[in-house]
Amino acid sequence: MRAAAVGEPSPAAGDAFLDVACNVPVDGVFTYLAPDGASVSVGSKVSVPFGRRTVTGYVVGRRAVAPGGVTVKPILRVVDPEPLFDESYLELADWVSRMYFASLGETLAAMIPGATRESATPSLGGDDAPPAPGDLALSREQTAALERMFGVPDGLFYVYGITGSGKTEVFLQAAERTIGEGRSVIYLMPEIALTHQLLDSVRDRFAGVVAVLHSRLTPSQRLTEWRRIRRGEAKLVVGARSAVFAPVPRLGLVVLDEEHDGSYKSGSTPRYHARQVAMKRVAEAGARMVLGSATPSAEAWHLMREGRLVRMNLTKRLSGGAMPTLEVVDLRTDEGPLSKRLVAALKETRAEGRQSILFLNRRGFAHFFHCRTCGFEMRCKHCSVGLTYHKRRNQMVCHYCGYRIAPVAQCPECGSFDVGYSGFGTERIEEELASRFPEWRIARVDTDAVRRKGALEGTIAAFRAGETDVLLGTQMVAKGLNFPGVKLVGIVLADTGLHMPDFRAAERTFSLIVQVAGRAGRFHPDGRVIVQSYAPENPAIRRAIGHELDEFYTHELSVRADLAFPPYARLIRLVVRSRNAEAARVAADVLASRCRDGLPSADQVLGPSECPLSVVSGNARHHVLVRTVRFGATHAELGPVLRSASLPGGVHLEVDVDPVSLL
Repeated sequence: MRAAAVGEPSPAAGDAFLDVACNVPVDGVFTYLAPDGASVSVGSKVSVPFGRRTVTGYVVGRRAVAPGGVTVKPILRVVDPEPLFDESYLELADWVSRMYFASLGETLAAMIPGATRESATPSLGGDDAPPAPGDLALSREQTAALERMFGVPDGLFYVYGITGSGKTEVFLQAAERTIGEGRSVIYLMPEIALTHQLLDSVRDRFAGVVAVLHSRLTPSQRLTEWRRIRRGEAKLVVGARSAVFAPVPRLGLVVLDEEHDGSYKSGSTPRYHARQVAMKRVAEAGARMVLGSATPSAEAWHLMREGRLVRMNLTKRLSGGAMPTLEVVDLRTDEGPLSKRLVAALKETRAEGRQSILFLNRRGFAHFFHCRTCGFEMRCKHCSVGLTYHKRRNQMVCHYCGYRIAPVAQCPECGSFDVGYSGFGTERIEEELASRFPEWRIARVDTDAVRRKGALEGTIAAFRAGETDVLLGTQMVAKGLNFPGVKLVGIVLADTGLHMPDFRAAERTFSLIVQVAGRAGRFHPDGRVIVQSYAPENPAIRRAIGHELDEFYTHELSVRADLAFPPYARLIRLVVRSRNAEAARVAADVLASRCRDGLPSADQVLGPSECPLSVVSGNARHHVLVRTVRFGATHAELGPVLRSASLPGGVHLEVDVDPVSLL
């Protein structure tokens, strides 16, 4: 079956033919014969033959005559006769498809729930609901932000506020006002911030008009919420990245909370950024968009500086707290993962009846295995990364592809028994805390520790209730959590992402320190943060410690301007991968050559080169970067180049527009 070409039509009775966008990485719409006597609407989900296999597709058009020169096969089944989208939604899908170089069928499959039936959406069980809006007094800064937003009918706004300054309340009040205008709201936040507490609080406050879209729903539950949204029953949609596609009628506001978070960027086709899609939607709808963070992305800071995002500042913590004091510990002069100063601070905090949070963005017990005799390092057989030792499971695990093996006591390379494990993860820190303080109540929160359903919620609830002395975790404790009893936050190692070969490494490190530090002192003015580092003199760490946000962004943007990296240029990353390493290398060479031939000299084509993660899941990876200051023209010119670059069998191309990572 090939894409229906324009040609001599053959007659047929009625709109008997359906144009279907198939969920395959092939450009074009394919024409099929409708079932006898059936009226299949645009927006319906169908099952169709595609070559030798059966694939899912979406009806995007009807026609009375079939295109000439093709064999038209009948669809196999109408999976979902009730339309999942309409013509205006199809226009959005078409834009996403073209913007991110994905087929229309792949795009629709990413935008729309994949279930075939509906089911009840579960209650998440509430606690700590916020006061009703009528009982809540806004600060002068919050009021000014809302008045500025609603002083104009549309626009792009940024709430830049320190942690604990009341950004969420500004967003919720803006949502209430928008619903009061008879329009709908999409409220986006990182998946990690979609806690049961927050979701139940929103449901209480916006009773009956909320739909929630997040990863803990089954596909059928997501479909149920989708139907409610399409029918106009849900005026407020709360969710993670993909909720930006919610089919709300009369869109009036999009909220993008924690705007800096990298999870807003999709890691699979289509590789869209929710921020970009949201901006497109509000522009089309004549709506407002408000973004917010304590640590804006460098791109957002640049837009605020240029006045293209209206900046609104929140400078005060509202619950009696103050910004914590931050201090750095040089691990080069201290032994072990827990420095003397951090241990002393933990003891002092517990003696006062207060709580501590320890953050380490690395799971497992030890970071890598090595031989002291020959220098051998145990690496994944499928990926170019070291294996992490997980002591409790007694396994060495690859955190990229999941490969695992039993630990070894002897070097596989030279046979030496002089081997050991280096680095440390959350499991190691938990063991060290338990050894030092056997009477303390310690809880660990990472993907290994909270696999069991309800484990995360139970751990967080116990900590909130004061039943835990120290909460240790990864990203799960870095943001979105608000605990009155916390005095001390310890960042066990601030350097985990600092030396990555990625131009955003400094920005991510800075943001993470500031965000984690924001968990301390939210209700009392005596919060304390201890940051451990092997590179305390690094500008990102030094400026985070000193609360020097303006200085950090000024320096970072200056570096980006000198290097012609975003926001001063835009990137399109082309990743070629194959299980055949030589085939991947050759294909990348050919692709880079075609890009140089097909794009004007105003654009820079960098590479090809091996990706920093050169092998993932057995696939060798090479990338080519296209850097441009004339994005629209370059994007249009790159399309024909990519379409003409026919790759050999077994070689795959990933196109990433505006990548957030170059690994």
